[in-house]
Amino acid sequence: MCYSAALTSKNVDLKEKYKKKIPTDLMEEPLFHVHGFSFPYWRVLTRHEDIQLMRWGLVPSWYQGPNHNEMAGMTLNARAESIREKASFRHLIGSQHCIVPMNGFYEYQTNGKEKKPFFVFPSEGDLFSMAGIYDSYLDKSTGEILTSFSVITCEANELMADIHNSKKRMPVLLDEAGQDLWLNEPTKTDHLLVPSPNEWLSAHPVDAKILKSADHNSPRAQQKFDPPKYEQGSLF
Repeated sequence: MCYSAALTSKNVDLKEKYKKKIPTDLMEEPLFHVHGFSFPYWRVLTRHEDIQLMRWGLVPSWYQGPNHNEMAGMTLNARAESIREKASFRHLIGSQHCIVPMNGFYEYQTNGKEKKPFFVFPSEGDLFSMAGIYDSYLDKSTGEILTSFSVITCEANELMADIHNSKKRMPVLLDEAGQDLWLNEPTKTDHLLVPSPNEWLSAHPVDAKILKSADHNSPRAQQKFDPPKYEQGSLF
């Protein structure tokens, strides 16, 4: 599942790629490695002419519980196979679509008790365009309107099945034609909710210690990591 990701592109880069306007004071702080469970604010595209700012972790409009973060923790991702069955998502698919730009995301390969992190990034260009859905929720205790999103996931392609070998999932990635269809003709997009070709993605291992450190949100998090090799020395 896609729970850790990066968005380091500047606003002007998003404006050029997606042909959207930049609203005043839109955040631009680079996110090299952030956890979805911190519910970060993300720059997102909808049919609106402006780039939107939304929180990762969808809180549906009908939610009335005491802690919306509890709900958001369960909706960072939406499975394509069951999206029309889940109460949090079924009223949104086919209408409230968004594109979630990411410069890459992180997944773990499991080998016995060892988990090896990989950074997955586009083979061409700088950005993945991920299929997402969004909703707006009124927090009656504060009067705040919270707009939030989920990233849609699907069965992994061959490359991602090898990396994410426990769950074998990946985000739904859109090419340029798919992006236009996803936003502008949302009722005609079921065929897009499938694994992307392997050649769209590249990946390399990264340092787990950095991802777990206080310095995890830095360029070091994305650097290729080759663990040191130890050779047994001679006793004589």
